[in-house]
Amino acid sequence: MLWNESLSVGIELIDEQHKEWFAKAEALFDAGKKGQGKEYVGEMLQYLDSYTKKHFADEEKYMLSIAYPAYDEQKKAHTAFINQLQKLKDDFEASGGSLTTILGANKMVLDWLTKHISNMDKRIGEFVRENKK
Repeated sequence: MLWNESLSVGIELIDEQHKEWFAKAEALFDAGKKGQGKEYVGEMLQYLDSYTKKHFADEEKYMLSIAYPAYDEQKKAHTAFINQLQKLKDDFEASGGSLTTILGANKMVLDWLTKHISNMDKRIGEFVRENKK
């Protein structure tokens, strides 16, 4: 699943980071499908982990700058996802880098991200638009 306009939040920084996130998640999925080495998949998981933390930090900083009322709810969702991502990394290492683990991880990541953007992040853009008046 690739990023598409229906996932646009309407805030350039956030949308650009989401596009990058989807591209990297897709590359991870492709690596798993192609049976690329455990090292490469492990590097991609590490990259996704660090990029996710950077993105969440940027998004949270932005929310604080606009006094976004649902900041705490977003922060909790971000923390929960970072914990899930750590579990995936641990499972990947414990499984010896199995294809099943990485394909399951990719589905979880893309499902979570799509739902999170659609159900939570879009509200940030709506808040900004409503308060520009």
